[in-house]
Amino acid sequence: MSIQASRALRKLTRCFSEFGDGCAQRKSALLDALEDQALAKATEVLKLHEVLCFLRAYPDDAPLLSRIERMLSRFDERADVRELHGELANTGVAGSAIYFRFFAASAHWIARRWGDYLTIDWDEFERSEQLELWLTSMTLYCETQGLDAYGFDVREWLNRLKGPEETDAKFLLKRFEKMPMSRRAAEVLLEDLDIPLALQPGPDTPARTREKFKNAAIVYQSAPMTRRRPTIEDIKRQQIKTQRVDPRIGRILVDLARATMATRSRDLDAFAYGYHQDVHTVDCGDGLQIACIGVQPERRLLLETLYGYIVLKNGVPVGYGAITGLFNSVEVAYTIFDTFRSAEAATMLGWVLTAAKNLFDADTILIDSYQIGKDNEDALRSGAWWFYQKMGFLPRNPRTRRLMRRELKLMRADPAHRSSVKTLVQLAEHNLYLSLDQPRDDVLGLLPLADVGLQLTQFLAQRFGADREKAARVCSRDAQKLLGVRDTSRFTTSERLAWNWWAPLVVILPNIERWPQSDKRALVRLIRAKGGRRELDYLLRFNNHRRLRNSLRRLAAQAG
Repeated sequence: MSIQASRALRKLTRCFSEFGDGCAQRKSALLDALEDQALAKATEVLKLHEVLCFLRAYPDDAPLLSRIERMLSRFDERADVRELHGELANTGVAGSAIYFRFFAASAHWIARRWGDYLTIDWDEFERSEQLELWLTSMTLYCETQGLDAYGFDVREWLNRLKGPEETDAKFLLKRFEKMPMSRRAAEVLLEDLDIPLALQPGPDTPARTREKFKNAAIVYQSAPMTRRRPTIEDIKRQQIKTQRVDPRIGRILVDLARATMATRSRDLDAFAYGYHQDVHTVDCGDGLQIACIGVQPERRLLLETLYGYIVLKNGVPVGYGAITGLFNSVEVAYTIFDTFRSAEAATMLGWVLTAAKNLFDADTILIDSYQIGKDNEDALRSGAWWFYQKMGFLPRNPRTRRLMRRELKLMRADPAHRSSVKTLVQLAEHNLYLSLDQPRDDVLGLLPLADVGLQLTQFLAQRFGADREKAARVCSRDAQKLLGVRDTSRFTTSERLAWNWWAPLVVILPNIERWPQSDKRALVRLIRAKGGRRELDYLLRFNNHRRLRNSLRRLAAQAG
């Protein structure tokens, strides 16, 4: 029977992305031979899984979608999945384990929800001796009597310290949350220990098999796909429907984004610290949505605004990335998952760029060099540099522009010409930019914003030395005086945090004492918005504050 199933799978992999008359019936007939029949190889099981996930995102019609949902809901019950679960580890297939060194925030999130399935992968743990040094900080003082006397290794100690119903990882992560140090310090320590974790499969543990935003409306793919590459004019012209979602739905989307990363052995700060009260959805039509997720106020960047996003097709996550904005410019990182790369990768990117332009009030879009191949083998192999160049992105670096023109000339002379890996490495050395208006130099990637940080450090070191606590108090007081703020008692906790972050910067802004009162009041509102529920409000205020923008440019130019 596995031979017949394998034959049906081969036929299905040739036609699963075809749509139109008779396609749904042909796919359904092939699924008849696959639904209850075991496959012999893990690679075949994974291939079937990917086809089902693709068809869930691109269903031909309601009957086929119903069958797909049924097959995926029972996928971990398949005999071949149960037999081959070890070979399917780290694929995200339901019924298989995930092994990964999660960031601290993600590890805590998983432990709180699925701690009974989370263990330490001791065979891969290289820093267990360093962990042993911290055991006394995780226990009561009375326990040091035994900890000091017995030479058990850390694995044995954790087995003795944890409760009878706890796993070693669940106990350890709980104790890290109670460490006698700041939350951030504990997270730094946990990530420095680089603990390899294993998430065993459970009824509702993260799995790509189950990934779907169930609130999404379904649009069926009844005709062949259009794979037209969007143009600059499309991005300028396209309109979007944006909705700020209810925090309850926001929490669902943040959790979906986190799970989407976990099932692919990835992590993203914007999701790990996602803020359920600052989530927006962009409706692009045809069942395509982009969910933009803001960052918790205490984890935001000082100047830039960062949002993570997941791309949903009929509720199925098909890609993700991050958008960072400031100075009417944005840096966009974009990844389409392998399963869906044969579909609408360029179309989806076009909508992401449109969303970035509109939500972030941007006229310049930057693609970082890593995204196009710098120290990124996957991007080099996929030809990412030319993918973006064909959409209108161009290098600003003169040497790279000369190399691009040389390659384009070779392509015109010989349409079969392809850039060598060496050439792609050289092209990817510098960022790419898409200008939707007149090109500017005061944009992300060109502005030396890190030099503002150097100016702040120089100021604090010279005036306060090691007493940074005094620096925080004095700068807060001085900033209040400069901006005419009597007190911050009516600020929310997050607004006060943002005020304390910005106070040293306010103090050293060039000529701020000469600013008009209207600009000073606008700066106060801007700082409070940095700690507000919707960080985009801060970004729009920043982009419109010309005096602040000019002051920051001058401040960066003074660093040396």
